[in-house]
Amino acid sequence: MKKIKIVFLLCIGLVSTVCAQDKGFSKGDKLLNLGVGLNSYYNGGIPLSVSFESGITDQISVGSSIDYLSNKYNVGGALSYKFTALYFGVRASYHVNELLNIDEENIDLYGGVTVGYRSFSWKDKYSNGSLSGNYGSGIFFGGYIGGKYFFTQRFGAFAELGAVGSTNGRIGLAARF
Repeated sequence: MKKIKIVFLLCIGLVSTVCAQDKGFSKGDKLLNLGVGLNSYYNGGIPLSVSFESGITDQISVGSSIDYLSNKYNVGGALSYKFTALYFGVRASYHVNELLNIDEENIDLYGGVTVGYRSFSWKDKYSNGSLSGNYGSGIFFGGYIGGKYFFTQRFGAFAELGAVGSTNGRIGLAARF
């Protein structure tokens, strides 16, 4: 009788594990994105990003993100300037596969919001001045829609559109743990 109970519990565990993997996203999933921006809000440079999220339900994940962008301009002579923008944020995503009846483990569609702090520095070689105003440091808010396609159980690609740090679109590599 004891062996039957153990086999029964193992079968339930196996079925539960297989069923949990039939979705593009599940509670407990850890998601890592390494991305590059498609454009820059600051007229130059290549935006780079890293984000990490953890599934707290079968539809909701929360995490953090870091975006980096820097560029140097040589105007001529002794005149050059450089800027660096760093975005540190928290993000929350709603994964819509179940809502849209998408029963494909390789696809994860989502939308979300982000809030954080933008650090912007500006160096002017000619006057050692700094820039303030619209490009200054401060709180930022954003929203995005995105999707991932997993080539294997763990690795794939992603794309996001919206206010996502120093760019309004990014693509990159995705990992699920």
